[in-house]
Amino acid sequence: MKILKRIILGFVFLLAVLTVYYIVNQSNYIYFPDSDVSETPSAIGLEYEAVTLQTRDNVRITGWFVPAEESKFTILFCHGNAGNIADRLEFLKMFNRMGLSTFIFDYRGYGDSEGHPTEKGTYMDAEAAYDYLIREREVPYSEIIVMGRSLGGPIASYISSHFPVRALIVESSFTSIKDVAPFHMVIPAKFFSRFRYNTKEYVKNTDIPVMIIHSRNDEIIPFSHGKELYSAAGERKKFLEIEGFHSNGYLQSYEKYKDGLKEFLGAL
Repeated sequence: MKILKRIILGFVFLLAVLTVYYIVNQSNYIYFPDSDVSETPSAIGLEYEAVTLQTRDNVRITGWFVPAEESKFTILFCHGNAGNIADRLEFLKMFNRMGLSTFIFDYRGYGDSEGHPTEKGTYMDAEAAYDYLIREREVPYSEIIVMGRSLGGPIASYISSHFPVRALIVESSFTSIKDVAPFHMVIPAKFFSRFRYNTKEYVKNTDIPVMIIHSRNDEIIPFSHGKELYSAAGERKKFLEIEGFHSNGYLQSYEKYKDGLKEFLGAL
């Protein structure tokens, strides 16, 4: 019994240590920025404008505006938690071929953007990007499609629930950080997370057309999260099921992905 008691106490102690470590270092499990912007849209033959913005808390962030001829809509693209905008050139190529202009930006701490990422900070970064389209480029809100992939899902959904846009697209994202944390952490991270990124709540408060994209093969964000987000959306919604893993499903399902986007945007 003494040996068993020691084992149990040892396990409890280890769990406590891991929990404290997680609480202190949570951001290291959320953000994986890369400061090396290795390529630009010119590498794939696209014209672009490098943009520098100042957020309302005075952080300098950077992005690219990639125009398309006679574009009907402009995509405000919120990328995922790893890398930077240079890792999203395939999206820029796809959107450009579809006749869509795109503004993609790096969150604070990513690429050439200053600072360190935080939940509130990423929302302010997206606000600055939205404000740039409205004020500097004079894009009507009725022509802005805000799109978020993975971690970008709650950020895009936040924008759509706080500012007027034409539609929202959420791909390979989660209902909230607290809901998805148990799939990746041994400790009960759900109860200790200081991050919310509550995509489901933002989607629920968005009264515009919503498209949810998710793969059953997603090994990072369970397919059930995509279905829950779809259920939380209003009446004007579309669900597109794709194939492939979290990082490359949009490429493995390229034609289906592109056709689904065209159908959704064509109905707006």
